Amino acid sequence: MPPRVTSLPLRALLALLGTVCALSVGFALYAQHQWGMEPCPWCILQRILFIVIAVVALVAAALPAGWGRRLVSLLGVPLAIGGMASALWQHYVAARSTSCALTFADKVISGLGLDTRWPEAFEVRASCADAAVDLLGVPFEFWSLALFALAGLVLLTAAVTRSRRA
Repeated sequence: MPPRVTSLPLRALLALLGTVCALSVGFALYAQHQWGMEPCPWCILQRILFIVIAVVALVAAALPAGWGRRLVSLLGVPLAIGGMASALWQHYVAARSTSCALTFADKVISGLGLDTRWPEAFEVRASCADAAVDLLGVPFEFWSLALFALAGLVLLTAAVTRSRRA
């Protein structure tokens, strides 16, 4: 059995992960609407991924220990990897471009239609270069990168750990 990430039972750890991912989207919305930190397409894509990871983690936490929880947790791992990739792309590629229109992130957002259904949360309002801001001296996207990495670790641990405990 692989080492546990923490002494918390996996169910509690997954529930905590789901809550933290949801809170991260809430914080991003607060930063947007209260501090004027307008989102770029890659910011919005990361919001979407955090919401889906939150749902996956909370569903996995609700399932009894066993193969169902392990399978649902495993489904979240590629989402976390995609989130890490999007945060890195945002920082190293998109933020150095004057335009980030018609990128993969734009296509996903418009394809899902979230920007027209809920523009306050999912409408792109800045270019990637304009959206490059720091929080406590760390680029905003690196905070996302860290949370995606943590999410991937927790989900992978839940996927490979055979546990009889809830």
